[in-house]
Amino acid sequence: MSDNANSAAKSATSVPLDDPKRYLTVSHADHSDLPHIGLAGDTYTILLNGKDTAGRFCLIDMHVPPGGGPPPHRHDFEESFTVLEGEIEARFRGAKSRVTTGQTINIAANAPHQFHNSSTQPARLLCICSPAGQEEFFAELFHVLGFDAPNTSFECLPPLLHRVVKVHRNTIFFGYGFEMSNNATVARKPSRAESRPQSDLSRITADETAYR
Repeated sequence: MSDNANSAAKSATSVPLDDPKRYLTVSHADHSDLPHIGLAGDTYTILLNGKDTAGRFCLIDMHVPPGGGPPPHRHDFEESFTVLEGEIEARFRGAKSRVTTGQTINIAANAPHQFHNSSTQPARLLCICSPAGQEEFFAELFHVLGFDAPNTSFECLPPLLHRVVKVHRNTIFFGYGFEMSNNATVARKPSRAESRPQSDLSRITADETAYR
C-alpha cells in the first residue's frame, strides 16, 4: 500500500464511531424547562450543558441589564461572547474594549477580565465556555447566594461574592477553576481538572447573604 493510501486509511479511522446514546439537542431560550439563573441582575439561561455536549462546552444565553455584569475574575477555561443585542464594555488584562451587536470576543483561559453593560439599554449575549462547567458553577453559586435577579444589583454583588469566596474558598470557586477578587489575582488552587470537593452549602444560607 502506498504512503498516500496509508494516510487515507489512517484519516478514515481517526474519527471515533458515532455514539447512538447521544441525541440531537434542541433548545429555546424562552422555554420554561431550561434553567434561568439570576445573578447580579443578569439572567443566564443554560441552552446547552455539559451533559448535552459530552463535557466539551456549554452554551449560555445572557441577558445583561444596564449596569449588569460580573466583577473582575479569571478562570481556567476558554470563554467567548457574541453580542446579539445592545453592547457591553469588556476589560481584558485591564484594557477596555467596547463590544457591539454582531461582534464576538474570546477570553483566553487564566486571563483576568470583566464585562459590564455601561449603556442605557439591555444587552443580550451568547456565551460559550470550553470545556463545560461554567453552567454548574452558576447554578451552585446561585444556590449559595440565595437570591434572584430582581432582588439584587451589580453594585451589591461584589461584597456578597467576596463573602462567599471567604467561606467557600476551596470548594465552589477553586473547585471550578474560578477566581474572583478586586484584581482577579488571588493565588491559584487545584482546577476542575482535578477532583472537585463537595461544597458545604450549609455554611452560607439565604439569611446570611447581607454583607457584614
